[in-house]
Amino acid sequence: MTTPFPFTAVVGQDDLRLALLLNAVSPSVGGVLVRGEKGTAKSTAVRALTSLLPKVAVVPGCRFSCDPASPDPGCPDGPHEGGGGGTSRPARMVELPVGASEDRLVGALDIERALAEGVKAFEPGLLAAAHRGILYVDEVNLLHDHLVDLLLDAAAMGASYVEREGVSVRHAARFLLVGTMNPEEGELRPQLLDRFGLTVEVAASREPDQRVEVVRRRLAYDDDPAGFAARWADEEAAVRQRVVAARELLPSVRLGDAALRQIAATCAAFEVDGMRADIVMARTATALAAWAGRTDVLAEDVRQAALLALPHRRRRNPFDAPGLDEDKLDQTLEEFAGDDDPDPDGDGGGPGGGGGQPEPDEGPADDGAGAAPPEAGEGEPAPGGAGEQSPVRAAEPFRTKVLSVPGIGEGAAGRRSRARTEHGRTTGARRPEGALTKLHLAATVRAAAPHQRARGRSGRGLVVRRDDLRQATREGREGNLVLFVVDASGSMAARQRMSAVKGAVLSLLLDAYQRRDKVGLVTFRGSAAEVALPPTSSVDAAAARLESLPTGGRTPLAAGLLKAHDVLRVERLRDPARRALVVVVTDGRATGGPEPVALAGRAARLFAAEGIASVVVDCESGPVRLGLAGQLAGELGGTAVTLDELRADSIAGLVKDVQRRAA
Repeated sequence: MTTPFPFTAVVGQDDLRLALLLNAVSPSVGGVLVRGEKGTAKSTAVRALTSLLPKVAVVPGCRFSCDPASPDPGCPDGPHEGGGGGTSRPARMVELPVGASEDRLVGALDIERALAEGVKAFEPGLLAAAHRGILYVDEVNLLHDHLVDLLLDAAAMGASYVEREGVSVRHAARFLLVGTMNPEEGELRPQLLDRFGLTVEVAASREPDQRVEVVRRRLAYDDDPAGFAARWADEEAAVRQRVVAARELLPSVRLGDAALRQIAATCAAFEVDGMRADIVMARTATALAAWAGRTDVLAEDVRQAALLALPHRRRRNPFDAPGLDEDKLDQTLEEFAGDDDPDPDGDGGGPGGGGGQPEPDEGPADDGAGAAPPEAGEGEPAPGGAGEQSPVRAAEPFRTKVLSVPGIGEGAAGRRSRARTEHGRTTGARRPEGALTKLHLAATVRAAAPHQRARGRSGRGLVVRRDDLRQATREGREGNLVLFVVDASGSMAARQRMSAVKGAVLSLLLDAYQRRDKVGLVTFRGSAAEVALPPTSSVDAAAARLESLPTGGRTPLAAGLLKAHDVLRVERLRDPARRALVVVVTDGRATGGPEPVALAGRAARLFAAEGIASVVVDCESGPVRLGLAGQLAGELGGTAVTLDELRADSIAGLVKDVQRRAA
């Protein structure tokens, strides 16, 4: 039993409630992405939606939920006779676990029977179960890339295809996609982000009275779930009736030319990519009118549709926060407000004429974003201790060289280092452990061929048994834990390099985002080191911590390395399959504590002894260089690169690579 839907209204989640109900009215809106901090009843609200959806008519016995009025002609359980009788059942909400396998999502084909008997024995997956219902993905930002790709394909085509060595099965898969996520744990790939029609941000209310009411209702539900549900049954039934009425009214809603112009102008003004935003806004505005019981779309519907459909499409890079300038939105809507009938004089009816095109947007006043970053030594001393300087802005990021972990791993799928994965190029074959997922056809035939006479083969077909099947082994790419160990001491700031150093680390963070890595940040300065950010999938959080990083004081290099080693030790217990890449950003100086150089060398040799991959980004500058970062890289058992060599298009880096290959 789920908690009734009104439970979420007291948490200040009106937008979430509205977005879910609009999708219930018009599933073509395209789903909802719910972003918010932990403990804000995101999952509770989504699960409560199923009780508000009308029942679904299905063909009896069909595992793919075919509509008896228009059954899928390619249904694996078909063919079904059109117009036949059917049964009704409640709409389903199917949950996709973050760690689900590909076969669990799309279904599994029995390869053994397909080869030996020539039959398509297919076990449906979660996409089939979600057809004509809700597919819910909790922590959708943590979903593996290959599952995201399958989800995108099914959502785009309304069908799921299962291919196994030339044997294929297809079935319809049209569903309402709902995802929840905590932005602190990482952002979504842009391709998946755009697939969600609407997005909402939720946060716990700061009003004591509302928080008291939430606790009171939760305790009442825990004490008597059935009684609590009965108390809200009438209100829930009223909402369900309103959803049904809005669905019936939806085909009669008129989306006039004036509203369409406002939608198109809004999407153009906010420079969203593609045309999906325009279509989603049109469908959302129509659903809003139907939900309000109207047959005409008003400007207020367009405005609300923009607030729900555009914020997540405004991001230009991983570090941009989603959002919408409401003043600019109101200005655009007012400028393109008008009658549905075209202007007989041909000036488009807009206040500025010229076909109603908006005036050029002069943009906000200069806030310094395009100015050169301040030098590291220019900040006023901060009250954090002697010699501490205020944070400086990072320089413009750039495309970096690919840094990878040597060898072959078995970690989570990603795009950095070589690994044995479920996807990639085939490198060999082995006996399957459990269910067969990727058949190596040639190896299977070779295993079965010597036994054909003993098995009494008489026809042209090959007699294949379970012991003959071979699983393909594949090599792809994995995501790593990229742990940044950043020197924030006075020796880095004194040479006015911290802006460039932050720009380099920001560039590496962008690379980590694109390669689906986890990241962590350790900083050292003064007399100690600290974990500025524990390992996380949120590159945004790492960038924010980096931006506010102060500098100054001595250089406790050994403390930084030991703190990083401790972070890796704990992380190995949590995720032993994920390999680490340590990126030390320093000039190599060690001045903090007794015998700082010797202690730093001993700390570095811990990494070399355990085979931890490491790269030292040498930040030393000036005509006279001591080469201390290179010595540190040698102690770590890693490599050293300068800031210039870190750039992907660096001439010096290319020459160095050629020299290494020649040696």
